[in-house]
Amino acid sequence: MEMPIHTFEAPRLRSLAKQGLPAIVEGTVMPLAIFYGALWAVGMWGALIAALSWSYLAILRRVVRREPIPGLVLLSALALTVRTALAMATGSVFFYFLQPSLGTALLGFAFLVSMSTGQPLVQRLARDFLPVTPDFFTNPFVRRFFMRISLLWATVMLANAGVTIWMLFELPVSVFVVSKTAASIAMTGAAIIYSVFWFRRLFSPAAARAA
Repeated sequence: MEMPIHTFEAPRLRSLAKQGLPAIVEGTVMPLAIFYGALWAVGMWGALIAALSWSYLAILRRVVRREPIPGLVLLSALALTVRTALAMATGSVFFYFLQPSLGTALLGFAFLVSMSTGQPLVQRLARDFLPVTPDFFTNPFVRRFFMRISLLWATVMLANAGVTIWMLFELPVSVFVVSKTAASIAMTGAAIIYSVFWFRRLFSPAAARAA
């Protein structure tokens, strides 16, 4: 008896952008932009408070409107809370910049560990970005894809953390902030592009016929 093959149409890039961009803007782009803007206007400590305040306001806005809170926004708020508390407790912004790299490294290891559970962390985060039904994630081809993509993102995050920590120790703070942002955007952007390309190729008509 032949098992039925379920095929899925890969979401269009426009749909992916519409689903995921708001969470990316709220969780990463806006806190970073507010931090840089406040850094020149009110100084380092004011910038820390401004970035953290934005994250909590983004969450509060969704709670008031009774909208679901994207996982990326929650993770960003949690990370900023820990970073700001650590910087204020130590009185040094060095730990504010060091903590994200350590967090990125830990997240990379978390991606690796989640692969052994059969529920990759990347798959859980993807629910914020993919406009599909929950049944989509039960497909064996989808599960296999997320297992493989978890390894890719774990590698990218560990490399990102390593490069950032090296720059933090070797470069002046003013140069570090710009260099770190550029390097992170380059590595993360390349991983996103490759992930989308791999996803669309996996669920292309040719791949479905091969399956």
